[in-house]
Amino acid sequence: MSRIGRRPIEVPSGVTVEVSPGGTVNVEGPLGKLEQQVPVRISIVQEDGVLNVTRPTDRGDDRALHGLTRTLVANMVEGVTKGFEKHLEIQGVGYRAQLKGSDLELAVGYSHSVTITPRDGISFEVPIPTQIIVKGTDKQAVGQIAAEIRKVRPPEPYKGKGIRYRDEQVRRKVGKRA
Repeated sequence: MSRIGRRPIEVPSGVTVEVSPGGTVNVEGPLGKLEQQVPVRISIVQEDGVLNVTRPTDRGDDRALHGLTRTLVANMVEGVTKGFEKHLEIQGVGYRAQLKGSDLELAVGYSHSVTITPRDGISFEVPIPTQIIVKGTDKQAVGQIAAEIRKVRPPEPYKGKGIRYRDEQVRRKVGKRA
């Protein structure tokens, strides 16, 4: 059984956490500010630079919300201190990415290039034309934008061409034999 909800959250110096009675948590740090709505039944108490998340009962839905709330708040604290990033790789002859201002432009085998505009708090880096780094403070937004980029041209199973996560294993199929 998971006991993630009971683990305390260390709040580093330079990070302020405000918990409003309506169930809103505001976290502000060196990289930005994040706000998250949490369930009203779950209480968050801050004391001595540590956040503790508690639940009212041991019912199944309260236990699930307990772990979820603790993880969401911990991700907010980590996001405003270190930030999150996802690495993507492009494989295929002639496939490449480049930055146009803050937008990401992909040339991945279509007759046109695909442009992706970042949301607030998200930035792109292209160290080489076949690598993309998505950075931001909100873990969910970083993952969502990375998934949208991958969806433009997912890796295909015969030659492996397409956009994939850096550590993704693509299952390859054997082509037809003559």
